[in-house]
Amino acid sequence: MTRLPAGLRWPVGVVRPGRSLSLRLIWLATAWIAAALILTGYVLTSQFQESGLRRLSGVLNTTLDALVVASARAPDVAQTPQIMDQQTLDIFSGKYWTIAVPDDEGGLRPVARSRSLWDSDLEIPSGLFERLEASPGAVITYNDIGPNDEPVRVAATLKEIASRGDRVVYLAAIDRSNIDIDTAQFARLTWTALGLLGVGLIAAVLFQVRIGLRPLYDLQTEIADVRKGKAARVQRPYPREIQPLAEQVNRLLEHNHEVVERQRTHVGNLAHALKTPLSVLLAEVNGHEGALPDLVRRQTDVMKNQVDHHLRRARAAARAQSSGERTSVPEVLDELAVMIERVLQDKNLEIDWRAPEDLCFRGERQDLQEILGNLIENAGKWSRRRVRALAGPAGAGRLVVVVEDDGPGVPEAQRAEILRRGTRADEATPGSGLGLAIVDELTRAYGGRLTLAESELGGLKAVLELPAAEA
Repeated sequence: MTRLPAGLRWPVGVVRPGRSLSLRLIWLATAWIAAALILTGYVLTSQFQESGLRRLSGVLNTTLDALVVASARAPDVAQTPQIMDQQTLDIFSGKYWTIAVPDDEGGLRPVARSRSLWDSDLEIPSGLFERLEASPGAVITYNDIGPNDEPVRVAATLKEIASRGDRVVYLAAIDRSNIDIDTAQFARLTWTALGLLGVGLIAAVLFQVRIGLRPLYDLQTEIADVRKGKAARVQRPYPREIQPLAEQVNRLLEHNHEVVERQRTHVGNLAHALKTPLSVLLAEVNGHEGALPDLVRRQTDVMKNQVDHHLRRARAAARAQSSGERTSVPEVLDELAVMIERVLQDKNLEIDWRAPEDLCFRGERQDLQEILGNLIENAGKWSRRRVRALAGPAGAGRLVVVVEDDGPGVPEAQRAEILRRGTRADEATPGSGLGLAIVDELTRAYGGRLTLAESELGGLKAVLELPAAEA
């Protein structure tokens, strides 16, 4: 991901590079699903537990009502008889009751208990009497530990026996272990089911995002095909949300093509406008001798060469920026080999070329012909009899062409010099000294590179790197 230097921030409204729309949608959906399922699990588990505790509260309220009736009939609250509930009669059965009265210290003092407590008492928490006094007649429930160290649910209420004027606190407790076990089991099943549901929903989101964004991926592929030269424009139909983008891409491609064509026309017009006056000057000085005519001829030749040089670079640069251009390298090599062998047939030249059938140059055919033509022709002129041209891929988006000859070669100290315009390694050999310079210029215009080295055949080896159109 691209990072900014310390202290700098991205401008407001600018999307940081490297952000993925798919990941954003997936993370948002995952966060929402996780939050919804966690809340659902918590609510379901809590409600299940509350439902069980409400059932226990109903049982405890029935026990409290029976205690109130039994204590009201007894001569003294301390002599309250055992109620007819088998669970409260069995020792440590899990169901208990206690009757307590206020003491002199503001607390509660147990005065009667169920047989199930045996010689124990229910723990009375501090502050319970104050809470009951604040809500007389109401039932307060809470969780506590029973006499057998089991978790219990306790219900307490404050009543006043009208016949004696006594204020009595009744407490009933019941073992809640089964509720806790059922709640834990329900929670495990619930969280397991919600977890599986969450995994399924996230998988559905991944599938949905992939399917939903497929038109964008298809559009990306089509644009890449246009850039690689496989297509001239975006052609597939897209959903109405994306179709305007595809149309804008096509309009941009058309505009780019129009701009390139205007540049070519402008370059051609400029070449014509400049070359015509230069031709007139040459025509005027032809047939005249002297220092001035010679100076005019020399400077005119320099100007023509400069015009050709800059116009060629401008055309190549414009073509290199255009989209959808691809040229078969084997076809161009075959045509050039046949043509140059005929041109240099007096020396019985043999051109051995090899290239993969699917190797393509990302550029115009005319430029590749000029680049390889000058390179192979130069090798043919300097060779004794043999020229070898090998082409192949050289990594992503690149190709390499190696042209070698069996001629005398060029010393290492002179290799950089012969790439300059007008420089010739041997004045006795016909030529203008522009061939390798033209190759170097056009190659650089396409973002490539030309290097010279010693060939295994004994002559010069030219290694040419150029942009390749992907298959």
